[in-house]
Amino acid sequence: MSSSLSVYLLDVARTRALIGSGDDQLLEVMRAEFGDDMARDDDYHRSSIETGAPTSDEALRAVIHGGPFDDDQNHAFQYGYAYKRLCSLTGRFLPNDCFTPHRGDWLSVVDQGLAAVGITAVSVDAFSDGPLPAPLPYTGYTPGCDEWTPDRIAQALRQFGDARRAAEESGQTPQPEPHVKEAVEQCLDWMRYAVARPGHGVIGFRS
Repeated sequence: MSSSLSVYLLDVARTRALIGSGDDQLLEVMRAEFGDDMARDDDYHRSSIETGAPTSDEALRAVIHGGPFDDDQNHAFQYGYAYKRLCSLTGRFLPNDCFTPHRGDWLSVVDQGLAAVGITAVSVDAFSDGPLPAPLPYTGYTPGCDEWTPDRIAQALRQFGDARRAAEESGQTPQPEPHVKEAVEQCLDWMRYAVARPGHGVIGFRS
């Protein structure tokens, strides 16, 4: 079974502030934008909804209004999908062809490639199971979520620059496998897009 990664460029702080904002105008825009998608998801998750999980619309309203949230961890995936829709509406979708689809431990392999070029401040594997931003409840199920804040991205790019200079001075430039190198370059592109826009970072979802 394969997985996919959806990555968005957006103002991380402003996106967090939309959670619990009570913005009913935004809620209506999202209902109009994602109504068909939400209906398909509800049909797919019908058995979970019948056992108490919120519908896509109920989850979306809870995210915008800051609750109430179902405290059953088995139902929290609906809030993850609602938050993903929020990010897709307000953010810019970033190229992800190195990650969609992917199988097995590919994200951890790419993390090893990032570490090989000096980068440890960010992780693509964290998109698998990172926590949703508060007050959204934690879900151990898809979609996984994590964010690369502007500070973490700036640190990662400093690490990359320092490691590259050290490699040039030593004459030992790391050479990841070509497919890993391509994925690392895509991650670097995401970070460069972010630093070009003050306050922006990356929020990613694995599903």
